Amino acid sequence: MIASYLRRGMAAGLLAGLLAGLFAFVTGEPLLDQAIALEQPVHQEGPVPAAHAHEDEGEVFSRSMQKVGLFFATGLSGVFVGGLFGMSFAYFRSRLDSQSDWTRSLSLAAAIFVGAALVPFLKYPANPPTVGDPATIGTRTAAYFAMVGLSLLTTLGAWYVSRLLRERGVSPPVRQVTVGLGAAVVITGLFMVLPATTDPGEFPAGLLWDFRVSSLGTQLVLWSGLGVMFGAICERTNRKELT
Repeated sequence: MIASYLRRGMAAGLLAGLLAGLFAFVTGEPLLDQAIALEQPVHQEGPVPAAHAHEDEGEVFSRSMQKVGLFFATGLSGVFVGGLFGMSFAYFRSRLDSQSDWTRSLSLAAAIFVGAALVPFLKYPANPPTVGDPATIGTRTAAYFAMVGLSLLTTLGAWYVSRLLRERGVSPPVRQVTVGLGAAVVITGLFMVLPATTDPGEFPAGLLWDFRVSSLGTQLVLWSGLGVMFGAICERTNRKELT
């Protein structure tokens, strides 16, 4: 049973990843080109053209190759994420308060999107590669993944508490308000404890905002596409099994 959901998740993840890659290509790549163009004059003003030439020689992949590789990267990551999604669905399927695999898939995808993408984005919004001190990239990466992990644990904890309250007969309004306030308190604590986000400095605010919206939109396309496609595959399979 798990293998079946794993295959469905990988297939849905591949399609969702390619769709997210298309969205990133259309909305994000032009913004990234603008960010890189802003950095080039800064490097050209330096008194060491030899070093600049060395940097140019060190560029293994051109921007054209990077743009093509974007679809390979999003497709591959979509397969990986989709496989994990399929196994998670196999575990939570009988535990979700839904009447069909379609709504279960959408609910699970929405919950993971909030925990793995939306909440971490609010704390550490995406920045172009030209923003931030390269020496701190390790620390910033560790802080981001810590936020992702803790946010997912918070989402899982909220689901578990909601299920426990539902089994004890607590009314939906009381249950939802209690779980929502508890999750908000925990997330606020995480925002206060974890390191502050990177200061973008003098980077153009409009370009930075557009890049961040594009980044979050790519995640939204990935998870919504995964939820929709996985749910559709499950519903189609269920109908075949009934006939």
